[in-house]
Amino acid sequence: MIYLDHNATTPLAPEALEAMLPYLREQFGNAGSGHALGLVAQEALVLARSRVAALLNADPGELVFGSGGTESLNHALRGALTPAKRHVVSTAVEHSATLAILEDLKRAGVEVTLVGVDAQGRLDLEALEAAIRPDTALVTVMAANNETGVLFPVSEVARLAKAKGALCHTDATQAVGKVPVDVRAWGVDLLTFSGHKFHGPKGIGGLFIRRGVRLRPFMVGGQQERGRRGGTENVPGIVGLGRAAELAQAGLADMPRLAQVRDAFEARLKADHPDLVVHGGEAGRLPNTLLAGFPGLEGEALLLRLSQRGICVSVGSACTTGQREPSHVLRAMGADHGVARGTLRFSLGQGQTEADLRVVAEVLAERVTDLRAKGGLGR
Repeated sequence: MIYLDHNATTPLAPEALEAMLPYLREQFGNAGSGHALGLVAQEALVLARSRVAALLNADPGELVFGSGGTESLNHALRGALTPAKRHVVSTAVEHSATLAILEDLKRAGVEVTLVGVDAQGRLDLEALEAAIRPDTALVTVMAANNETGVLFPVSEVARLAKAKGALCHTDATQAVGKVPVDVRAWGVDLLTFSGHKFHGPKGIGGLFIRRGVRLRPFMVGGQQERGRRGGTENVPGIVGLGRAAELAQAGLADMPRLAQVRDAFEARLKADHPDLVVHGGEAGRLPNTLLAGFPGLEGEALLLRLSQRGICVSVGSACTTGQREPSHVLRAMGADHGVARGTLRFSLGQGQTEADLRVVAEVLAERVTDLRAKGGLGR
């Protein structure tokens, strides 16, 4: 199997699993207990928190662990609102989880302004600045788009938000582990991340809350996480997250090589398919991501044919697979409908080589030829 869907999820690092196992077996104590087993769990949380903080250049006390990116998004977006500030600025290409939360907030009377992007998926900063109002509670933008891989100018967004008295949040779920993430350099107030995107376990992630920022607790019921997220801590998950963060920090050194592998693959596809459209290809992107459109083809049909040969890709976000219409990201970019319907996302992972991608290119050429002979739909 050749797995090229790392933006959807990543395999659990063996080192992370090994770190977790003692806390699933003999070291099963509750971190809130005062006896020996509880103290072992507390110490494990302290170590894991320091490892994640180092990856983000944050202070350990600024992190709140939870069930993952979606929970942390809810915490940030809902917790930032105040009675005097009920307006949120975001973008039209955010992850579907963010957009779903914003739609729910709108039903509760919160005003939401979505800023557009250009044909390459780049953020319109002038429009974003103009959208920020005196009653804007939060400006929330993703650090990197999960479909195109296009990077957003987070530090500039934070500067514009703070200049107008609003908090700034970034969804760094796709960025962490692929590019350097630095909450100090970026100047953000809030940042969300999820462990399974960088070889940690599923069901664990977190929220960075800059010291001094007042945010309503996401879940009440206990004093865990300094009273900001009640509930018994997922010690094994947090331990695995911490070890994965440590590995991700070291793995950043491999990203330039991975970008070269991606670029060589992209060049091969362009040579094999002269009408190929690379969405966001002219913008700065994550080093592992390629979103490519094959005009006149049905992306789902092509995906299934690749899957039959043991090649795992996606048609965009894993959260929207199965939808017949092009993704909201490609619609916001103004992509041609026929190209968007035939789009596949290839997201590489650590250790993958040009040899892997040459195999994929060869199989892809066969499958594209077969689909075109059948009118592009595979029927």
